[in-house]
Amino acid sequence: MIKKISLLVLTLSLLTSCVSKKIYTDLEGKYANLKKENRGLSDDVASLSKDNTKLNNDLDKLQTSYDKAVRDVSQLSTNYNAVKTNLDNLRASYKALEENSSASIAANSKKNRELLAQLEAKEQALTAENKRLGELRDELDNRSKRVAELENVIAAKDANMRALKDAISKALTNFEGKGLTVEQRNGKVYISMENKLLFQSGSWSVGSEGRKAVQQLGSVLAENPEIAILIEGHTDNVPYKGNAQLSGNWDLSTKRSTAIVNILRENSAINPENLTAAGRGEFAPIGSNDTSEGKAKNRRIEVILTPKLDEISKLLNEI
Repeated sequence: MIKKISLLVLTLSLLTSCVSKKIYTDLEGKYANLKKENRGLSDDVASLSKDNTKLNNDLDKLQTSYDKAVRDVSQLSTNYNAVKTNLDNLRASYKALEENSSASIAANSKKNRELLAQLEAKEQALTAENKRLGELRDELDNRSKRVAELENVIAAKDANMRALKDAISKALTNFEGKGLTVEQRNGKVYISMENKLLFQSGSWSVGSEGRKAVQQLGSVLAENPEIAILIEGHTDNVPYKGNAQLSGNWDLSTKRSTAIVNILRENSAINPENLTAAGRGEFAPIGSNDTSEGKAKNRRIEVILTPKLDEISKLLNEI
């Protein structure tokens, strides 16, 4: 199998040396589009986080309105009871004064009619406020359910990513201490593999040990079809001069990321639509290029796993 792969790599190298400028330019355009799509995904995640914050703020506003409505209803009820008490007192007075004079009776009758009108207006206001309070309660309940659903989906995706990170760490246990790290941050899983595990200096041909690591990673990714897989190639800042067909470190980092993609594609269970290859050259270092240790860390492949956000987007549209 290794001999066949070596022959394939040699053939690809010979073909690459004959690639026309137009094809190379097309590849550069595709890389730019992929990079743009990657930035778009990052912007989508940031936008979703912003939308979630806005929804929580809207929920707080609705809760404030609901609390105010409850206070208003309580005040209206108090006013209603006070007016009703006054009416009862006036009725008692009316009965006592009924024997005195028709003039007093007429005056008290007018006051009674006025108080009855006030009482009716208070009752109507109380009914309207109760209706508004019910509508606010229903809206608050609906928003709360949608926010809860959104939070559950986000929590589930975080849990899935944690489980994925643990599965990858377990699958790659044999490569610990060989320039491989696995970590989770910002809702994504990052697998970093230093070049000493994957490539010879100046080469984009994956060695046997590195191929084994990538294949074991692929076996885990094949069981997680809802994950977007971005493979980024990185170099140190030493100018590349190993092959006249390459323009420099950026070109080398792109070829190395593409080499990893090609190994993952050997696993037929991995959907090619989930794969993206990108080269970042020396422009995203994680160590100092002033030391040999820092340069070694910078020469790496990063596999970035991102959960697909279709379900979250659907919930946001429904809110």
